[in-house]
Amino acid sequence: MSEILFRFITAYLIVINIIGLFIMGYDKQRAIKNKWRVPERTLLILSFIGGGIGTFLGMRLFRHKIKHMKFIILLPMAALFYIVLYFIFLQQMYPY
Repeated sequence: MSEILFRFITAYLIVINIIGLFIMGYDKQRAIKNKWRVPERTLLILSFIGGGIGTFLGMRLFRHKIKHMKFIILLPMAALFYIVLYFIFLQQMYPY
């Protein structure tokens, strides 16, 4: 894998996870104010396109969606998937 591709993937994962974290916080605030909410499907899709770590951290930090079984199971799975995938890429870029 090229250095440019690796940097792009790293930047993408950082940005998408920051977005995931902020969207979880935004949705929590909307829930408190009883206003229009971010659809659960959107939160899950965001998690599985690379934002799993951010949405999982947002879930824990904002105590949001902590009683929904699909979030309890799927967000950590998405986070773990991208952590493992990133370490595989890291190993390919910088072998021991």
